[in-house]
Amino acid sequence: MRHATFHCLRALAAATALCLAGAPLADAAPEAGIAMLGAPKYAAGFTHFDYVNPDAPRGGELRLHATGTFDSLNPYIIRGKPAAGLHHGFGIYFETLAKRSRDEPFSLYGLLAETIETPPDRAWVEFKLRPQARFSDGSPVTAGDVIFSWETLKAKGSPNARATWARVATVEETKPGHVRFTFVDNRDGELPLLVAGFMPILSKAWWADRTFDATTLEPPLASGPYTIADVDTGRGLSFRRNPDYWGNGLAVNRGQHNFDAIRFDYFRDASVALEAFKSGDYDFRYEGDAARWATQYDFPAAREGAVTRDVLQTGTPSGLSALAFNLRRGKFADIRVREALTLAFDFEWLNKTLLHDGYTRTRSMFSGSDMAPVGPPAGQELALLEPWRGKIPDAVFGPPYAPPTTDGSGRPRANLKRAADLLTEAGWTVRDGARVNDAGEAFRIEITIRRPSNERIALAYGRNLKRLGITSTVRLVESAQFQGLIDSCDFDMVFGFWGVTLSPGNEQQNYWSSKTAEQPGGRNWAGVSDPAIDAMIAALGAARDRAELVAAARALDRILMWNRYVLPLYHDAGQRIAYWSRIARPAEVPVYGLRLETLWRAEE
Repeated sequence: MRHATFHCLRALAAATALCLAGAPLADAAPEAGIAMLGAPKYAAGFTHFDYVNPDAPRGGELRLHATGTFDSLNPYIIRGKPAAGLHHGFGIYFETLAKRSRDEPFSLYGLLAETIETPPDRAWVEFKLRPQARFSDGSPVTAGDVIFSWETLKAKGSPNARATWARVATVEETKPGHVRFTFVDNRDGELPLLVAGFMPILSKAWWADRTFDATTLEPPLASGPYTIADVDTGRGLSFRRNPDYWGNGLAVNRGQHNFDAIRFDYFRDASVALEAFKSGDYDFRYEGDAARWATQYDFPAAREGAVTRDVLQTGTPSGLSALAFNLRRGKFADIRVREALTLAFDFEWLNKTLLHDGYTRTRSMFSGSDMAPVGPPAGQELALLEPWRGKIPDAVFGPPYAPPTTDGSGRPRANLKRAADLLTEAGWTVRDGARVNDAGEAFRIEITIRRPSNERIALAYGRNLKRLGITSTVRLVESAQFQGLIDSCDFDMVFGFWGVTLSPGNEQQNYWSSKTAEQPGGRNWAGVSDPAIDAMIAALGAARDRAELVAAARALDRILMWNRYVLPLYHDAGQRIAYWSRIARPAEVPVYGLRLETLWRAEE
């Protein structure tokens, strides 16, 4: 999942809108905002989002970091490793038709589009473009650009984009400056919001004599508040604020894009990057590693108050950090094998010994929210699951999934005894100290990682696998090689993270749907292909109120977890940040956590 968006200042009339729960079938009407369920938080005439400082000073430079390398400035294709800061999710370069607010589950307000119109059944969505919207060369953003963006991303974009935009049947200019997207069907009420906030708008004229699906180091034309000022291939790049940015003054941009320049410097790995931060080489970092947070942030600048450390409380679901089994490989086909391999993971010992008790074991990808299952399924949730009784594990109809626990001593004998019995039942017996199948083939697992910090976790897990007669190796690869292995499904087990929001929907298809199980470059790393899961994902998309959404999310989570398609790891309950005193942030933290676009340069 996990980051930021930057845009500038002026008044936007925004939003009542679209309450689907029990809404009468009235004619569609143009609105300035749209919510997934219910009405958007911000009413017409709002001046700024609540989580920004509307009077933040402007100027100075924000220095950030990335790890690894890059070889492309096109973030929307499968080829190459794109540079940091370019994706529309970050928001400083490419823009979308509408902009998401970060203090409500899933609502968007017009950005390139002035109004959004969709009927109660959400069979289509129509946008009226802002007449003042411009690319950075001064050319207008037109309906032709919107149509070209859809056609191009559907045909040549990343696999996830192709899957999403293929669900749009037609795109047409209904009248000057108005673009309508008509969907293949109206079963997914999220699609109008995905079109509004997740499709970057490309310049048709700029791409006319260029190959979209080839890597490029030529800065593409975009409409965002910053342009690319400098590219040092593989080592870093700089963005400069566009003084003629068309969106200065919009309410959705006020209090954001406060720096004159933004720079990304690349470092070999996370350890080198942290040392660079301590030296003051960049300004701000999120810290996702509890062990690093506990042991490596006691340095002079932090002790003297020049660096601030905070753990911010958010309201987001945990997401799913997990070791994914490659279900395309026969050795993982039996659920008893996957359960045995899960029993060998001693979280309690790892958390105490290696992770400084900084994490909580993950039981649900929606942990920390109302979408995490509670008790046995009932009501709407049970109604969704009942047709699948006998085709999904019986445990789905009982209490929520709970991972195995240990006493933390490092000697999980009971769990390993149960794991050994399950492996034997599944046809994997011990011969000369090695676990083998009927054909005499040894059970071997290669665990692929791209972060050095995961190596010790994988090695500790491997020691318990060895006690079961399973040989394991750990393979650390750099980012481009890792992506190549994922694209070709050439791995046994792999560390991954699948982020979720307070309004889950289409991303779950990318994560777990049968449609994406064999899709190169997608996010269904495990290769899950399960009609029951497909049905729950469809139910998420069809939800018309919060109760239906929660029921579908809980049902999906139960099936995923009890089938043991992944080995759930752990999560933390806060957003860890560290920043030098030359950077300031708003006091209010939105439900999705602190956003980089809301920072500003502090007075020296």
